[in-house]
Amino acid sequence: MSESIHGHQVMEMMLEHGESLTPQALKELMHAKFGAEAHYHTCSAQEMDADALIEFLEKKGKFIHSEAGIATAADRICSH
Repeated sequence: MSESIHGHQVMEMMLEHGESLTPQALKELMHAKFGAEAHYHTCSAQEMDADALIEFLEKKGKFIHSEAGIATAADRICSH
């Protein structure tokens, strides 16, 4: 897949999944849905692989942490 996937799509996928994930499980889910070679972008960053996007979203405070792993919430997805 040569098209870049927006980080919002990953966060929306997490919402649809509905359960907390470990970062590794999130990466595996991303690979299953978008392909292992997918590239990702956000409103302020481009050309990221799955690991880089997960790290980026973590630094931006987009994840909710629990003992079960990470999740997100609709109000953490910007709408611009």
